[in-house]
Amino acid sequence: MSGPVIVIGGGVGGLATAALLARGGADVTLVERHERVGGRAGRLEVDGFTFDTGPSWYLMPEAFEHFFALLGRRVEDELDLVDLDPRYRIFFERDDASLADTLEVTSSAKTNRERFDAMSPGDGAAIDKYADESTDLYRLALERFLYTTFERPLAVADRSLLPRLASLAPLLTQSLGARIARRVGDPRLRQLLGFHAVFLGSSPDRVPSLFSLMSHLDLRDGVRYPKGGLYAVIEALERVAVAEGVHIRTGADVARIVVGGGRATGVRLASGEVLAADAVVSAADMHHTETELLEPQHQSRPEKSWNKVRPGVSALLVMAGVEGELPEIAHHSLFFTKDWDANFRAIMTGGEVPHPASVYVARTTATDPSTAPVRHENLVMLVPFPADPSLGATDQSRAAMEQHAQRYLDQVGAWAGVPDLRARSTIKAILTPAHFSESLSAFRGGALGLEHTLMQSAMFRPNNVSRKVSHLFYAGASTAPGIGVPICLISAELVVKRLLGETSAHPLNTPLPNGYLSRSRRRGALGELARSLGAPAASEPEPDRAAP
Repeated sequence: MSGPVIVIGGGVGGLATAALLARGGADVTLVERHERVGGRAGRLEVDGFTFDTGPSWYLMPEAFEHFFALLGRRVEDELDLVDLDPRYRIFFERDDASLADTLEVTSSAKTNRERFDAMSPGDGAAIDKYADESTDLYRLALERFLYTTFERPLAVADRSLLPRLASLAPLLTQSLGARIARRVGDPRLRQLLGFHAVFLGSSPDRVPSLFSLMSHLDLRDGVRYPKGGLYAVIEALERVAVAEGVHIRTGADVARIVVGGGRATGVRLASGEVLAADAVVSAADMHHTETELLEPQHQSRPEKSWNKVRPGVSALLVMAGVEGELPEIAHHSLFFTKDWDANFRAIMTGGEVPHPASVYVARTTATDPSTAPVRHENLVMLVPFPADPSLGATDQSRAAMEQHAQRYLDQVGAWAGVPDLRARSTIKAILTPAHFSESLSAFRGGALGLEHTLMQSAMFRPNNVSRKVSHLFYAGASTAPGIGVPICLISAELVVKRLLGETSAHPLNTPLPNGYLSRSRRRGALGELARSLGAPAASEPEPDRAAP
């Protein structure tokens, strides 16, 4: 073991990276500016209510299972997962703006097909075929695209992929919205297949149709809920990181990444304290890392290079406690406007606050009554907003955000048939684009991470190692592979693959043996770094020799 590794940021990517590196033999300290870890995946506890203040969908179970398996653990021992059925409920806006038309997506493909056909004859079979193709694309992404650093692009396109290249090309050049429109006739069912684009920080007409793979997750694989909310995932990550030997320091805000002799040598905290290190991993927002934490001569991506970068959508997050029961709203509910293309254009290109809006609503008390006091419901509304850090930044703007929140409560209540929803609700907190900018240093106040356009996905997304500073790595939603809790878990594994010189497209074998970094096959400075980090101290036993 050589000097320590400093990991900046206690979100999903930071905690996961810290745990994996510690298992590899590194002496890891994670520094988090806030008083508790979580990053975007936060938790708010107030007046007996418990709210997730970030992600709320548990998807891609394979990624969670694999991550915990890397550490010799089982996900079922770390999380208490509940399979949701119905998966979610959709409310479609009517012309008269009254009670919305509804659709429940269930665990039964047969029931779903019948419901889709009842809305639009023939679309049930079309969506079945689309979902089957999505499953195929999802498996392909897991096998070829998600677990690679793209350090050797040809390692991705091996012989097994060559026969498919002709069919894959349109998936990169055609938008998700266009692919859906050619398959499904009913505009409402197109929304069912296209809403995942928001999970990617974008809209259906801006993301490549390769991301149709996401329909596999809800239509074929299912939707789960970890008891206690998505923050239970953070608690599990924190728990396993500490068990692997990670030292976590909260209330430690990094002001500068220290560079000496062309390599990262530590960090300086806002307090003035300097923490020396042999390597630094920043799981903070990459724009913040590059333009604020690094001096100009060390920036691979200086401020001017961000002018053409798309930050992705932001959000207005409204957390409310509701008196009485609320069966009209499911655990996951989606409220779609009729002209959501115009809705998205207003947000993404016009910078306008939408009214009415397409709204996502979470009611965790539908599954987990412990998240609210007795005879109360827990409600979180997420409204896609422009990535504009001025929204909510002043008292006047903050007051405007509160008015918007009340209007969205009225909209949800009217569409769901709960006319007294606003009267029964007490808003406990509102998070705005200004919050994401100020509290999380998110680029332009984005809520999720860099938008998944073609030129900001896969090999075109910022990679996980600095081009100018040796021993400086990146993890989290700003780097490859991208946005989302399971994807950030994969980003942690990609840091490990970078250190090991592992350029394959497949995940690492499980479990990783203790001290595995000492056997890195990588040449050059990064290989020497990895082997030194994993080397046991003089008084420690040799690491397990099983292959990683």
